[in-house]
Amino acid sequence: MLIIFYIFAALSIFGGLGVLFLRNPIHCALSLVGTFFCLGAIYVMLNAEFVAVIQVLVYAGAIMVLFLFVLMLLSSKDTDQYANKWPIGKILAGLLSLGIFVQIASLFTAGELQLGPKGAYPIEVVEEVGSIALIGRLLFTDYILSFELIAVLLLVAVIGAVVIAKRRFE
Repeated sequence: MLIIFYIFAALSIFGGLGVLFLRNPIHCALSLVGTFFCLGAIYVMLNAEFVAVIQVLVYAGAIMVLFLFVLMLLSSKDTDQYANKWPIGKILAGLLSLGIFVQIASLFTAGELQLGPKGAYPIEVVEEVGSIALIGRLLFTDYILSFELIAVLLLVAVIGAVVIAKRRFE
């Protein structure tokens, strides 16, 4: 089981690197879809089937179809002008992401950081694993910090997309 995890983890890392370094936006999007499927497989190995199905349906299905539709709708000759722009920035972003990943992984292995409840779950929680009610209750109680951080990250991404789109059309 551990070998299968390492295979999917390596494939997801290669998919993420493909998103960063491939020049064609369609190839980047397809690389991201592959990464989402690998993450879904990792969720299945963690016995989180509900999260795996949501991962594949929402991200690999709906969001990537929307992304590909927008790419194909807006594609023109001007898309290649951004391909070679800021190669140093891409490398620095990759190194920064790797540094953050290593730092977080070291905190998790040291036991200093835990983004959820500390200690074992009570018996009633173990019996209803996988239920949507349990996921909702844990999401808005024990994991509220992670949930809020993701919400802020998505808000910043939306604001950034609006600013970039506004500059392009002006």
